[in-house]
Amino acid sequence: MELNPMLTERLIKDAAIRRQVTKESHLWFFHLYFSHYVQYEIAPFHREIFATTEDPEAKTSVILAFRGSAKSTIISMSYPIWSILGKLEKKFVLILGLTQHQARQHLKNIKDELERNQLLRNDLGPFEEREEWNAYSLVIPKYGAKIMAVSTDQSVRGLRHGPHRPDLIICDDIEDLVSVKTKESRDKVDAFVSGEVIPAGDRNTKVIFVGNLLHEDSLLMRLKDRIEADELEGTFQRYPLLDENGVPLWPGKFPSTQYIEKEKKRVGDESSWHREYLLTILSTAERVIRPEWIQFYDEHPTIQQDGYFCTAIGIDLAISLRDSADYTAMVAARIFHENGVRKIYILPNPINERLTSLETLDRAKHMADILDKKSKTRIFIEDVGYQGSLVEHLKEASYKAEGVKLKGSDKRSRLALAARAVQDGTVVFPRHGCEDLIDQMVNFGIEKHDDLADAFSMLVLQATSIKRRRAIFVTLDDSWLYKSSF
Repeated sequence: MELNPMLTERLIKDAAIRRQVTKESHLWFFHLYFSHYVQYEIAPFHREIFATTEDPEAKTSVILAFRGSAKSTIISMSYPIWSILGKLEKKFVLILGLTQHQARQHLKNIKDELERNQLLRNDLGPFEEREEWNAYSLVIPKYGAKIMAVSTDQSVRGLRHGPHRPDLIICDDIEDLVSVKTKESRDKVDAFVSGEVIPAGDRNTKVIFVGNLLHEDSLLMRLKDRIEADELEGTFQRYPLLDENGVPLWPGKFPSTQYIEKEKKRVGDESSWHREYLLTILSTAERVIRPEWIQFYDEHPTIQQDGYFCTAIGIDLAISLRDSADYTAMVAARIFHENGVRKIYILPNPINERLTSLETLDRAKHMADILDKKSKTRIFIEDVGYQGSLVEHLKEASYKAEGVKLKGSDKRSRLALAARAVQDGTVVFPRHGCEDLIDQMVNFGIEKHDDLADAFSMLVLQATSIKRRRAIFVTLDDSWLYKSSF
């Protein structure tokens, strides 16, 4: 629906037409009742966001938009009100913020409009029910509806408003730079959303996630991956400040490059600018391995094919089973020679668990057996302390285990030595099944655990230095003799 001047004039003068049109259109509702928020001409991407809110069939929507794009004003302030007063006729709106302060602020913004927006009150009110209005919920008796705001540290299990479970759930910036810092905390948010938030609704519940880009593995990016893999039915919308040609996505607010440069200087930090405005993660010099270096394969050659050399396993042992301890990690690879060049195919689903010494021994044997026969599987274990006993136990069982004196003074140095093989494509990864390993590698020093990264660096350093077996044939008295050497 276009915001043409003639229709606008009629809507301003006629309350009946105004109520009819705004019931059908969130876009018109926003422009008429929240015109005090409209400081610039809206952009096409705003219309797409409004269309998403109006579509009753859009059950799950993920909106990634640059900071200052007005996404929260539209989604978390205007939309909850329109969803109740408009054609969707929602009865229980649940808004989630990262903290209780943010949750209360979302509700306060809505409450202020319901109390002070005279045009909205005259046309569609009354709204107040003082006894049931508090810092976390608003009840609107005229519409039999409730708006509730909670934080991610509050349970949402079993929430109801009369017979209604939440039929609109809005998750607005429920992650921040602290919560996305480690995989453990990212997993916690993901588990909360999948285990509590989404099940809190019903089959007709609309769920909208809105936020900025904070991490390649943030909740919004995980949801994007699931949508694209058809594991989750929904839509993903991405709106950076500049399009692929460097043109501002919101020309009404940023009409020229001078305005963009001014905004960039106001931000003052290159990483923040790329992350929160351009929606790209800027690799920093501190990273040992950069995400763009990672190369993937869809299928690796089989061990029956020409060029197969051996299978190798790198094991990083934990020294404790305590909850705070590191994990035992086992990363495996198949090594080939392709046109005279060594190629290392990292295998999916590495082991990363807390294991006893006996469990570690059994897992190492089992992994070696299923990957290839004993004679073709090399097992590398750091030669330090009690870890030498694992090497001896494996050797006694006829496995090709080797204690390794690691190069480099620390884990970071060893990963840096292995990084070259990643960057030049010697090492390639499966498209699926090594997400945790890759995450530890590209976020080394930030993630709480680095066991997989350490097992990987040991594996790669050994796999790139193993001498290739050569076959030598000689003759003696017309008989062929075979000798072999490394």
